[in-house]
Amino acid sequence: MTSSLRTGAVAVAALAAALALTACGSDDASKDSGADSSAGATPGGGGNGSGESAGSGATDAAALEGTWVGLTDAKNVTVSIAGGKVALVADQSVCQGDVKDMGGEPMLALTCTGGSTDRTMGAIDSVDGTKLVLSWDGGVKDTLTKADPGKLPSGMPSLPDVADLPEVPAP
Repeated sequence: MTSSLRTGAVAVAALAAALALTACGSDDASKDSGADSSAGATPGGGGNGSGESAGSGATDAAALEGTWVGLTDAKNVTVSIAGGKVALVADQSVCQGDVKDMGGEPMLALTCTGGSTDRTMGAIDSVDGTKLVLSWDGGVKDTLTKADPGKLPSGMPSLPDVADLPEVPAP
């Protein structure tokens, strides 16, 4: 029962982090002042508007912005990217890091609590504005869907009823 409570608490913390990060961003390119050109720069040339550069196969780092959710091995995965910063919650791991330019391709470089190494360096296999596919050096592959800004994603686990929680003995 404690494991369910812990998993629920991690899911709530992930959701709060995801919403906090996405509330800071904007999907409206006309409002972008261009002040942070490193996060929105397109490595490898001009883009075709879909988040992938024409010809070179390079990914536009700006296309990664937002909150992405999904299931991998029947466990929730949430990735939030804003301003080149990344927060990830997967299973019982909480990770944070940056979008880094690795040889002309953006990659996710993360540090995780608890020593987890499954998701510390992630390559972007594809991103199209609604779907993000990440391959991690630890062998995990995540296929995620973009969450609507300001809305809770569907399919997230719920917390157990208060009646289901174990009694805490008095000190």
